[in-house]
Amino acid sequence: MARAGPAWLLLAIWVVLPTWLSSSKVSSLIERISDPKDLKKLLRTRNNVLVLYSRSEAAAENHLRLLSTVAQAVKGQGTICWVDCGDAESRKLCKKMKVDLSPKDKKVELFHYQDGAFHTEYNRAVTFKSIVAFLKDPKGPPLWEEDPGAKDVVHIDSEKDFRRLLKKEEKPILMMFYAPWCSMCKRMMPHFQKAATQMRGHSVLAGMNVYPSEFENIKEEYNVRGYPTICYFEKGRFLFQYDNYGSTAEDIAEWLKNPQPPQPQVPETPWADEGGSVYHLTDEDFDQFVKEHSSVLVMFHAPWCGHCKKMKPEFEKAAEVLHGEADSSGVLAAVDATVNKALAERFHISEFPTLKYFKNGEKYAVPVLRTKKTFIEWMQNPQAPPPPEPTWEEQQTSVLHLLGDNFRDTLKKKKHALVMFYAPWCPHCKKVIPHFTATADAFKDDRKIACAAVDCVKDKNQDLCQQEAVKAYPTLHYYHYGKFAEKYDSDRTELGFTNFIRNLREGDHERLGKKKEEL
Repeated sequence: MARAGPAWLLLAIWVVLPTWLSSSKVSSLIERISDPKDLKKLLRTRNNVLVLYSRSEAAAENHLRLLSTVAQAVKGQGTICWVDCGDAESRKLCKKMKVDLSPKDKKVELFHYQDGAFHTEYNRAVTFKSIVAFLKDPKGPPLWEEDPGAKDVVHIDSEKDFRRLLKKEEKPILMMFYAPWCSMCKRMMPHFQKAATQMRGHSVLAGMNVYPSEFENIKEEYNVRGYPTICYFEKGRFLFQYDNYGSTAEDIAEWLKNPQPPQPQVPETPWADEGGSVYHLTDEDFDQFVKEHSSVLVMFHAPWCGHCKKMKPEFEKAAEVLHGEADSSGVLAAVDATVNKALAERFHISEFPTLKYFKNGEKYAVPVLRTKKTFIEWMQNPQAPPPPEPTWEEQQTSVLHLLGDNFRDTLKKKKHALVMFYAPWCPHCKKVIPHFTATADAFKDDRKIACAAVDCVKDKNQDLCQQEAVKAYPTLHYYHYGKFAEKYDSDRTELGFTNFIRNLREGDHERLGKKKEEL
């Protein structure tokens, strides 16, 4: 009896490719499919599949050339298929898979399937590196270099490239060793890349993902114990680390004009160890404390925060008065948000100091309080604490609030969509929200236009925000029939938004007018 061939041979679909495709050296690893049953079988037996749907054979040419090299790089890790929706036999398959190539500017679609089901539309950079990275980690964040704002950062992929940069580059080098999942890295990247643009010609700012195990030697050599680790080099020689991880682009640029090694810091005595009347709470005892005390005003602070240091004496004096009352109207407590990170994340602490008031364990809004007098007056008469303000999503507006599971389907129905990716705690987002909401109201009667928002803090949206390369808040993207078109970088005001959308709409009218003239 003949031996059975390898499983992949049983699934391969051999076709005669057109002459132009054969000459383009399309890889035999790319499987061309036209029968729905064959695709269904493939998705059932492969758990990481990228499918190229094209309007015609000619429309697929450039993508197939690129995907041929990708297929070789991900061999054994991912599968790439091609479906020509212009072919009569394949048309039924494209319709069944809900592929819409009817818009004139849409010639191809790349859909990803994982574990037998649709995962996402591929809308990252159509480059070899980006697609390979995606197929090796479909739910991972986009490459840093995919961000258009990072064009002036030198992106290093291998130890060989790293050594070559040190050997040949004459300008000073500031190198960020990072991990793609690192939240502090993500916060710093926008400032780092902006500084790279500002210092172009003076210094080189570079980035290297050293999280993979292949870079253990580099991590050991440069003492990379956490992320990010930023090292400064001159003439190929490492001098010292840059350790101001809360810096802005301007801070980095200014430092590069006169680089200095980190100064040894005299450790400050933690507030909790100074003694005093304020209670100091931790991740472990916070919940129990607010249960046991019916009225608690909590100050979230950071040791390095100048405003916190100014407010601390006033907060202590107020606590001394309040805690000394026979019939106390409440207590004052403090949380070091840099140590108790679970509490800081839970209450969305993004700036310091931040005050939160708890009445019988429930959190309420607090007015601006900064002095001993205002602390005491508030605690003595909280005036039936107001209910928490409704979230943006809870308010009645014309903004579409989208989730990961309805994002694609909703935007595909809109010719023009401006989407704001945000975090509820983000102060910059709070400033933009009224302008964005007013813009949505201005265009609410035009069914082709949408102003939409995605809360990236929600668990359901975190994969989506990673796929859309959201690294800072707010991030605004423009989509055309659900397809990412460009990043919005103009004024974040009602005027800026409305002008942007009106220009798009006027462009539609001009194209329509030209068509009528041709007729």
